[in-house]
Amino acid sequence: MEKGLSREKIKEISSIKKEPKWMLEFRLKCYETFKDLSNPIFGPDLKIDFDDINYYKRVSDKIANDWNDVDKHIKNTFDEIGLPEAEKKYLDAVHAQYESESIYHNMIKELEDKNVIFCDTDTGLKKYPEIFKEYFNNLVKYDENKYTALNGAVWSGGTFIYVPPHTKLDRPLQSYFRINSKNMGQFERTIIVVDEGSELHYMEGCTAPTYTEDALHAAVVEIYVKKGAKCRYTTIQNWSSDVYNLVTKRAIVEEDGLMEWIDGNIGSKANMKYPSCILVGPRAKGNTVSIAVASKDQFQDTGAKMIHLAPYTESSIISKSISANGGTSNYRGTVNISSNAHHSKATVKCDTIIMDKYSKSDTIPKNKVDNNTSIINHEATVSKISEEKLFYLMSRGLNEDKAKELLIMGFIDRFREELPMEYAVELNSLLKNYF
Repeated sequence: MEKGLSREKIKEISSIKKEPKWMLEFRLKCYETFKDLSNPIFGPDLKIDFDDINYYKRVSDKIANDWNDVDKHIKNTFDEIGLPEAEKKYLDAVHAQYESESIYHNMIKELEDKNVIFCDTDTGLKKYPEIFKEYFNNLVKYDENKYTALNGAVWSGGTFIYVPPHTKLDRPLQSYFRINSKNMGQFERTIIVVDEGSELHYMEGCTAPTYTEDALHAAVVEIYVKKGAKCRYTTIQNWSSDVYNLVTKRAIVEEDGLMEWIDGNIGSKANMKYPSCILVGPRAKGNTVSIAVASKDQFQDTGAKMIHLAPYTESSIISKSISANGGTSNYRGTVNISSNAHHSKATVKCDTIIMDKYSKSDTIPKNKVDNNTSIINHEATVSKISEEKLFYLMSRGLNEDKAKELLIMGFIDRFREELPMEYAVELNSLLKNYF
């Protein structure tokens, strides 16, 4: 499919996917909104040539459920990042997306017996239309910003999960997203519903090779955590330094529910991502633990949003950021405790390390309390690598690079301890390439 976007291109995408008429109408409405909206006036400067993006690329006509049936070229790409081994050792089910479409999906029989739905979002639209329509574009509206509108116009792939009431999954579900072409756009749409009293851990990995021309990743994630349910969403994003990563992620949490975002931002040219929790039920909880690492020519503008709408709700934001080699890493966050959310508590802790005189970091919080029985605690620190600690470690026989690496690993320890072992090892490996 040629580069650029038009009404005809959107009609072609919808036709290829054999979608119902209402989805085509929705896509066209989103496209008109996308044209009218401007880029955000905060964060990194987004110099995206929308006419130079490939908005849809189909690489396979079917979704394989046996890894040996995947196209050899694609299979080799995922073999390199360890997908088959991770599936064997750790995961209940795996979904893989390459460019615009899902190319592999596998789920153990135990999950099917529990009536768990886990598929790509295109399949969810066709096989579960009632559930899909109830939750699609309900929590993240298409007209919120230029990139939610763009996603609505050209979304393809993503993950669709429904966990029935009082169902607990022993191991995580996981999706891998790969951009493998220059000037490629990837626009997955993820919908997750964790019904009453259920528990889910979902993990997501994102990678792309480096090209000399820019790529665009603009996803939308909507998560529904019902009464007494728990959901953990773990992401390690390792986009290459030519990818614009512009993602809207939001969860709504009902009475006694818990939503946890474990959010790692290691790559990308420009990253704007603020996982959010809307706490609508009494005693609902939302937690975010994140890291953002910015090196040369990278701008990480990340954080979290916690909106308290019910009494006795609690939230926690722990943000770690590292700026090195002239990179910029900002925390941008919002905590809003409404007048109805009496006796609520929120904690925000932002820590930044700036590795050299060329790098930058800002903390940009927005905290608001509209009742006199609730509390927000906010703490922020900005520091450089401690010369004393560096000298001490080097006096014990470590060279400077190893000493810095050890100090950085200690700095992000709160984040690493939230990761499964395989992800913690991968994180260590990724960070070694930055310093």
